[in-house]
This record gives sequence, C-alpha cells and structure tokens, in this order.
Amino acid sequence: MANGSPTRPRTTGVFSGLLLIIFGGLLLLHNYGHLRIVNVFKHGWPLIFIFWGATKLYERTIAERQGRSSGWITPGEVFLVVGLMTIGGIVIAVDSVRQQPLPAIFGDLGSAHSFDFDLAPQTIPLNSRVTIRAGRGNITVRSSDDQTLRISGQKQIHAWSTEGANSQANKVEVSVLRRGDGYEIAPTGFDLGDARIAVDMEVVLPKRSLVTVHNEHGDITVSDMAGDVAVSTKRGAIEVNDTAGNVDIDTRGGDVKVSDTKGDIKIAGHGGEVEAVNATGSLLVDGEFYGSIRADKISKGVRFLSQRTDLTLTQLGGHFEKGSGNMEIADAPGNLTSHTKNVSVSLENVTGKIVLDNTNGSIELRFSNPPKEDITVNNQRASVTLLMPSQSSFDIQADCRSCDINSEFNGDSLTPTRTEKGDSHLEGKYGAARGPKITLKSSYDSIEIRKTT
Repeated sequence: MANGSPTRPRTTGVFSGLLLIIFGGLLLLHNYGHLRIVNVFKHGWPLIFIFWGATKLYERTIAERQGRSSGWITPGEVFLVVGLMTIGGIVIAVDSVRQQPLPAIFGDLGSAHSFDFDLAPQTIPLNSRVTIRAGRGNITVRSSDDQTLRISGQKQIHAWSTEGANSQANKVEVSVLRRGDGYEIAPTGFDLGDARIAVDMEVVLPKRSLVTVHNEHGDITVSDMAGDVAVSTKRGAIEVNDTAGNVDIDTRGGDVKVSDTKGDIKIAGHGGEVEAVNATGSLLVDGEFYGSIRADKISKGVRFLSQRTDLTLTQLGGHFEKGSGNMEIADAPGNLTSHTKNVSVSLENVTGKIVLDNTNGSIELRFSNPPKEDITVNNQRASVTLLMPSQSSFDIQADCRSCDINSEFNGDSLTPTRTEKGDSHLEGKYGAARGPKITLKSSYDSIEIRKTT
C-alpha cells in the first residue's frame, strides 16, 4: 500500500523474454534451412499456451515468496503473442508463395506465353564436363550415343500483352560457352531471379559426359548417363535414374528420387520425400527431410544423419524407411549402428551386429532365424521387444529401470531378479550352442523377450 493506493500486480517478464528468444531461434533455424517453420506452427502451436501458463505459475510462485503481488496476463503479453504469431504467418505465407509454380504467383498479373526454341547441334568430346545453370524452369538431361550436344525447350513468359511477351522472348537466349575443359549452358538476356520468366530445357549429351545442374526453381531429371552427376536446386523435384557414376544431390525443397545407379549416392539439404532404389554403391542422406526416406537394395549400405538420427548400416538387401516418428529396416545382412530420438524402431532380419541407442521411442527386433551376431540395445523411456526362434542360443544381460522384464525363454542358467525399487534384471545363458551376446537396457517401460512361431 503506497499513498493509500493498492499496489499494481507486477510481472517478472520471464514469459516475454523467453518467448522472444525461442521465436528468434526458430526463425534463425528456418532461415538456415534446419527446419520448416510451417511444421512447427501446424503441429506445435498449442505449446505456446502451455508455456505461457507455466511461466505465469512460476512468476506467481516467486512473487508470493517475495511477499508481493503478481498479475496473471498483461495486455502487453497478449499483444506480443498476437504479433509474433502474425510474423510467423507472414513468414509461412512468403515461403509458400516462393514454392508456387510461376502461373500460381503471376496468374493475376498477366497471361502466360510459350515460345519454342531449338539450338543448332554441336559436337563436343565424349568425356566433356558440362554445367547447366538456370533460374526458373524444368531441366531434363539425357544421353546420346554420339558426340552431339542438342538443346531444345520452351521460354515461358508472363506478360500483360502478346507484344510485351514477344519483346521479352526475343531477348531470352540459351548460350553454350566453352569453359576450360568443359562447357557451360545457361539462359541469357534476363535476370535469372526474374520470376516472370522461366526456361524449360531438354539437353542431350554424350553418354560419358560429367553433368552438373544448378537450378533455382523447377524440376530436374537426369537419366542414362555414364559419368558422375551433381544436381542442386532450391525449389523443385529431382529425379536421377540409370546412371553409372556417383550421384551428388543438394536440395532446399522438393522430393528426390534416385534409382538404378552403379555409383555412390549423396543427398544433402532439406526437403520432402527421399527415395533411393537399386544402387551398387552406398547411400548418404545428410539433412532434414519432412517426408519419408526410403531405400531399397543398397549394396554398400546406408548412412543417415539428421538432428534426431545418426545411423550407419553397412549393407541393405531389403528395405529401409524412416518417417516422422518411426524407422523400419527389413532384410539387411550388414552391421547396424543407430542413435535416434523420438523415433520408434522396428528391425526385421538384420543379421549383422546391432547397436541401438534410442530415447522416447519403442524398439522391436524380430528374427526369422536365430541371431548370430551381438545385439546391444539401450532404450530410454520406452519399451524393448525381442522376438527370436525358440531354438536360439544366446548369452543375455537385461536391465530394466522401474519396469518389468518378461521372457518366454526360461532355464536354470537364466536368473531373473527384481529390487525393492522396481528395477528388474535378467542374466545368463540359453541354449546348448554358442550364441551371441545380447545386452538390453530400458527404463520406465517393459522389456519383452518372446519366441517366434
């Protein structure tokens, strides 16, 4: 009480300060391509109210301890929340517009006009290094059995009038320049960042050419090349198939598909779905992809790196799939090492050595035949299920913190124990033959060891 007036409830500003820090961090990660803020707002927007309530409870508790009053929600905090959500909406809207094809953006600012072009063929060496640089438009690259370079396609011009479109189209050309021991193909006569102009190109090259494609907006397709292929784009789908060399892809948005290649595959960046099928080399996926990641028959294995996953599989004869909250691997004769968070893991017939470290996701391992290699599983706050044939032989050590161990494999040499705190332990040997060492650890959920039929 001061001057006969009640003391105004005060706030510590914890909510406002932390909210600005978190929101600024999300925008920074979005700008650097480590996450898509639209996904955060789409699924996680209720968290702001949980966070808001928690900080107000904290402020009230501190105020009571200090013998002062504390308000619940101030007008300034309301305006801050509304303002930040508005900024987030603007960022999402701008990002969505940037991903739209040309007609979707400029359909109300003029009509689309198409102009075909076909460059005169020219002869280049069989092993030429060819670089294609473009702004907007779809690019298709395919092989030829001779030394001829051919380029054809369409100029897509958005303009208010036919005369304006014709005038602009006359300025747009596609050039082929010699650069050292290689060639560079690029549209000219306009700013490649001009969203009113797109150039679709179909490029035919000698089969053994080394191909590099850089595009800003548009789909890229490369097929039937014997040399190495490198592709990068900011917006658009990428497809590479029937190649004999290595494939290197950098994407900032869009789906990626690579099939039937004899080289190694590297896919980096962020985007939508990723699919790799039939590779005699290896597959490396490094980045954040919000769609599913699928791989089939990768002879030299799979390496996958993201914020939540660090996985190495030395050989994949069957199928691998990683979704937003699950990961499945089937029929892999290679060794597996995996560190994951917030992912449920399902393995079937992974016959090499297995090392799994997971948090907040269940793990299931299924074997059609008795396992031969060591298995190590460390799972926190989720269950572990191991299914093996009844004729399996193994040495096991299983520990479950504050949870139960349930085993269908029983014998005098298997010793289960349980503490007063609720921790469970199982140790010993099962079967007459020499078997692998199985180490299982879990917490706050069960360990299930079952026999397959």
